[in-house]
Amino acid sequence: MKKASPFAVIILAAGKGSRMKSAKPKVMHEIAGLPILNWLISRVEGLNPEKIIVVTAPNMNDVIEAAAPHTCVIQKEQLGTGDAVKPAMAALKDFSGKVLVLLGDEPFVDIDILQNMLDTDGPSVMAIEPPSNKGLGRVITDKDFNLVEIVEQKDCDEEQKKITLSNAGNFCFEAKKLTEWLDALSNNNAQGEYYLTDVPKIAQANGVKTKVIKAKTSMIWGINTKSELADHEIFAQMMLRERAMSNGVTMIDPDSVTLSFDTQLDEDVTLEPNVFIGKGVIIAKNVTIHAFSYIEGTEIEEGAEIGPFARIRPKSHIGKKASIGNFIEVNRSIIEEGAKAKHVSYLGDTILGAKSNVGAGTVIANYDGFFKHQSQIGNNVFIGSNSTIISPVIIGDNAIIAAGSNVNKDIPG
Repeated sequence: MKKASPFAVIILAAGKGSRMKSAKPKVMHEIAGLPILNWLISRVEGLNPEKIIVVTAPNMNDVIEAAAPHTCVIQKEQLGTGDAVKPAMAALKDFSGKVLVLLGDEPFVDIDILQNMLDTDGPSVMAIEPPSNKGLGRVITDKDFNLVEIVEQKDCDEEQKKITLSNAGNFCFEAKKLTEWLDALSNNNAQGEYYLTDVPKIAQANGVKTKVIKAKTSMIWGINTKSELADHEIFAQMMLRERAMSNGVTMIDPDSVTLSFDTQLDEDVTLEPNVFIGKGVIIAKNVTIHAFSYIEGTEIEEGAEIGPFARIRPKSHIGKKASIGNFIEVNRSIIEEGAKAKHVSYLGDTILGAKSNVGAGTVIANYDGFFKHQSQIGNNVFIGSNSTIISPVIIGDNAIIAAGSNVNKDIPG
């Protein structure tokens, strides 16, 4: 087997995303709970690059944190994509392999196409034929699909605007050559910027041809607006649901279910319509999540039943065969094996022991106006309807709390 040559990845992530109408950097907007940037990083990590360098702008500390442990460099001024690559190349001055230069707003770029670019002799550029190429540079090729020119839309004449083959914004170059060609860039264009798309023209003048690698449009979109962000969310949810169902999860109405990038679902989990699963959820086998339930930051053990209309908040743990019914909210609580809370109750900062039963309308009052407190409820405890447990209290095993009780003292078992 041929040994893979070393390569590096540069991700251009300095865009402020003005068309997103947001103070948040464009690449920090989330898809299925994960920033755009991290979707892309996760994909290219699968190719095992020697180094990943993220180019960001001043004061984008959240981008730097998201990119960790990978290297970040700063593009001090917004002078175009060609200018953005220069600080990254300074961090690769001793590197002699190939460099993939990728746009940070294309989270679902096809890694097989990236591998084709790496395997191509000489420079390569990714091209697409999208349903609409508004705003995209047009790709002009010769009969052998070598690049002749990329013309930015604002610089296109009327005939060039009719060209359907468009620039996807991703390139592959030899590192040493790229440094030399970047130094030769000019900003003599309508935008007054240094275009990375002009680098192949400089390479051609030096006798080096750039190959055009065509990719499927569905995998190369680019996110510049909230509408395009929503399109990517739809795509991500389809991908996550398909993965879950192929692993044995049952979804009655898949299109109504929302998952997160890190959702872990075991086989024979059933998700009814309109279930929302946020970040940090692990669900074991034979669990049923009934309709209109909202779950985040929680582990649910085998055989448990949740909902309908339940909310399980972060730092909670639902034990085996436990039952959390309709209009129950669980927050930072441990519900042990076989315990039940079936109707209209709030369980906050609670340890509810095995096989205990919480009656309808019960509230664990965990907040005194200043601090949160925890209550511990033992095994086989019965709490009657419309009771209020004022934390912190300890209720012993096998205790019975009459309906309508206010409990503010420990109760022995």
